[in-house]
Amino acid sequence: MSDNYKPGLEGVIAGDTAVACVDQGVLLYRGYPIEQLAEKATFEECAFLLLNDDLPNAAQLAAFKKELDSFRALPKEVVDALRLIPKDVPMMDVLRSMVSMTGHFDPVSDPADNKRRAIWLTAQIAGIVAARYRLLNGQEPIAAKPGLSHAAQILYQAQGAEPDALSAKLLDLTLILYAEHEFNASTFTARVICSTMSDLVSAIVGAIGALKGPLHGGANEAAMEMLKQFKSGDEAKEWIKDALTDKKKVMGFGHRVYKNGDHRAQILEVELRKLAVSKNQQVWMDIYDAIKDPMVNEKRIFPNVDYPCGLTYYLLGLPLDLYTPLFVASRVTGWSAHFIEQAANNRIYRPLSKYVGPASHSVAPIDNRG
Repeated sequence: MSDNYKPGLEGVIAGDTAVACVDQGVLLYRGYPIEQLAEKATFEECAFLLLNDDLPNAAQLAAFKKELDSFRALPKEVVDALRLIPKDVPMMDVLRSMVSMTGHFDPVSDPADNKRRAIWLTAQIAGIVAARYRLLNGQEPIAAKPGLSHAAQILYQAQGAEPDALSAKLLDLTLILYAEHEFNASTFTARVICSTMSDLVSAIVGAIGALKGPLHGGANEAAMEMLKQFKSGDEAKEWIKDALTDKKKVMGFGHRVYKNGDHRAQILEVELRKLAVSKNQQVWMDIYDAIKDPMVNEKRIFPNVDYPCGLTYYLLGLPLDLYTPLFVASRVTGWSAHFIEQAANNRIYRPLSKYVGPASHSVAPIDNRG
């Protein structure tokens, strides 16, 4: 039995899935390459795909968007609770608690209708993130504006103005790229919770808790924290030279699955460069490239999607503590798809463990114990 032990379950097949896979370095959502989805689809289309097995037609997409809009208003009790949470509480802690609270106001009457419940949660999570952001900045939450894309809606409700087309497109692209990524730690958490026949809200709360850990979520935030310390590409070049010599960890690089480069990073970087030009912020691309070039050319360690995503969010005017919650606003669709799949063909997860404690021995009377 111990011969099969793999720390972290690395390389272990833990279940079947038709939701997504990485096939020879290419990420597929239900068989569709992520490059094509990023180019030809929107986040709403990808969300529909993950929840319904295929891309929507025009009528299905319109109905999906309408339902998403119908679920955007937050319960008054949730907004009131957001006001009571101290300002210094991390955003992921707030989101975890508020999603749990929102579950008490679930409008989907059928306990088994988790596709519709997933749409509701997608709308609610985006609203919670935006409302908390505004309250932290001394502003009142604002109502959703029907008809905006999901990405534009997030920016509108957070920043109080409709975003320009490029900004909405960039956020939409990050939501597409983050929506699903097979059996990662948070997705596996959601499936384990589902396997006990628990409910979708509990699974999403558990997944948020898993994503909150610094070894899973937060990498885009950490990458931007690293970039923010430099004022020029030359400063970054000096730092990375020393970092490589001292073998320091460089945030936003490397991936357990993508050994030859994360193609999601490549997709996003193309659009990030356009955003930097439109914002007259080329200095950030100089810094970005100063770190990236030696990592790739000298170490053959490639950027993962979190490296360009952190800078993308920064140039969109979003604060660092929103970065991982925005990941949740996207990945809730993938988590929900996995929950639905697990529930349809369920067997409770109950792995074995490798015991490394003492051998069996007798219990001594309390007076005879050292």
